[in-house]
Amino acid sequence: MVKTCVVRGAWYVGLLLLVPAGLRAQDIIGIPVGETPPAVTLESLTGDSIPLSQWIGKKPVIVEFWATWCPICAELLPRMEAAQQKFGDRAAFLVVAVAVNQSKNSVRRHLEREPMPFTFLWDGNGAAVRAFQAPSTSYIAVLDAKGRVVYTGVGEDQDIEAAIERAVGAARAAKSH
Repeated sequence: MVKTCVVRGAWYVGLLLLVPAGLRAQDIIGIPVGETPPAVTLESLTGDSIPLSQWIGKKPVIVEFWATWCPICAELLPRMEAAQQKFGDRAAFLVVAVAVNQSKNSVRRHLEREPMPFTFLWDGNGAAVRAFQAPSTSYIAVLDAKGRVVYTGVGEDQDIEAAIERAVGAARAAKSH
């Protein structure tokens, strides 16, 4: 009986360890695909109010929820930079710095040491986290040119270029009609 419980317990632990891997880069994380996020106003790192609508609905937008202390965000950075180089003229790249265990000043200091080619916004009150239903840092939502979510994912192994291609392709198809 004890052996059975130990084996069953190990099986459940193994299953639980697989769950995070299964939750990466799929269409059921955070805000549902097809929805438009509610209007939200964030801050620049200098304290200016910035409505997200400044970007949404004009061209595809990539929104990453990020933190200075997030190792997965650091692992995701080369993919984000490669996608920005490839699609930067056709899509906006926004990084939302979450207000968990970091401050605007710590984000600014981090970016002075390690510059990144994205627009950084500060989510001091969690409005963007709630609007996008962001489950964690390294969460990415890609919106098409009409502001609808076409992709959500979390983790370092997301295929960001494919997700952006979906959004850019939707924008091309809309223009051709």
